[in-house]
Amino acid sequence: MALLTIRKSTSITNFIVQVLDFIAICLGGWMAYQFRFANGGEWAVPSSDQILLVLILAGSASLFFSTVYRMWPGGALAAMVGRVTLGWLISWTFLLVVLTFTKTPGIFSRTWLITWLLITIGTLWISRVLSFLLMAQMRRSGYMHKRVLMVGDIELMATVRERVIGATWSGYDIVGAIGSSDGAVLERLDIELKPDEIWIGLRMEDHAQLDNLMQALSQSVANIRLLPDLMMYQILNHGMSVTLGIPMVDISVSPMFGGRLVVKAVQDYIVAALILLLISPLMLAIAMAIKLSSEGPVLFKQKRHGWNGKEIWVYKFRSMVVHQESGGGVTQARKVDPRVTPIGKFLRKSSLDELPQFINVLQGRMSVVGPRPHALAHNVEYLKLIPNYALRHKVKPGITGWAQICGYRGETDTLDKMEGRIKHDIYYLEHWSLWLDLKIIFLTPLATIQNKNAY
Repeated sequence: MALLTIRKSTSITNFIVQVLDFIAICLGGWMAYQFRFANGGEWAVPSSDQILLVLILAGSASLFFSTVYRMWPGGALAAMVGRVTLGWLISWTFLLVVLTFTKTPGIFSRTWLITWLLITIGTLWISRVLSFLLMAQMRRSGYMHKRVLMVGDIELMATVRERVIGATWSGYDIVGAIGSSDGAVLERLDIELKPDEIWIGLRMEDHAQLDNLMQALSQSVANIRLLPDLMMYQILNHGMSVTLGIPMVDISVSPMFGGRLVVKAVQDYIVAALILLLISPLMLAIAMAIKLSSEGPVLFKQKRHGWNGKEIWVYKFRSMVVHQESGGGVTQARKVDPRVTPIGKFLRKSSLDELPQFINVLQGRMSVVGPRPHALAHNVEYLKLIPNYALRHKVKPGITGWAQICGYRGETDTLDKMEGRIKHDIYYLEHWSLWLDLKIIFLTPLATIQNKNAY
């Protein structure tokens, strides 16, 4: 019975992860305290206030991790580590805010608090690695697996099977698959295979068979789930939601909601503020170079489409001579473009012209990472030519993005290039995670150096 409980319930796994996180934070606090106060090889003994502070933060942070981030199944190890790192940074920052407002920061050593922050990042990483290895070993030992019997259209089931095979961490094992016509065969397989879940996938024209199948499974104890015939559509962040008590299949939704929205916003404001602080001398030098080398304003301001298609102003350093295009059109910069100034050519090649967009991030109009915003005229054009083009507007546009680090930066002079960019933008929306954002941020400088398509 105990093994059955572990196999069926995710609450046990969440509890294990919470306990390991709690221990990791407490251990980090204790190690930091010894680093700060230990003397001559003797252990330093924390005061009751310090012990209470560690216990409260460790308890609240471990609970915060479990409610905001997926624990298990939760994807790759790198994603788990990235999420818990951001969660700890947010928790520690919240602690400082509380101490400041309660006028108690002087009671606790600042060196201890900062060391606690840094050491605990390491102990939490170790905690997540241990969690990952423990859960993986339990799955290899036969625990926490769900046996799945697939019923329905062969082509539809093949698509689902590929996704299950690709998600090895999910714990689903396909034990059988049959067509949807024979209820007697389905009933027999249910008894013989004893699946935990039965997934029924029917084409829209075959849904009349559902009553027959449900009657055959009337005595089944398996979880029975219906897979709608949605594979013909571009599914974006598919899942289930409940509206007014009615369960609905999510066909196309933004990945930014709930805790994800908070995580994304915190990341944007922290990264943008830090980068602006670091690059402010560089931005001042660029502004002076532009002003001295050509007539016109330092900043170029243009309307683009933002989140949900709303028009926003996007800032750049001006890289072209001041000009007015006929008919209100927008011509992309070409390899040899007389409109680009000498300073502008360098700025565009190095992407330094994009730096003022960190101001857009602090204004809440853009994100550090997301689909690059296109000119309004280009959006109107490509909406007619590329299916699912508008999906890229389900998040805030970004300064850099998955498409850009994959080589789709600069001029898109053919429809194939733009289709490739949109394909990568939609991939980003479907697979968004904190770790993916950080990966894109760190790879952007390398992609900028290697890319030869910006001019």
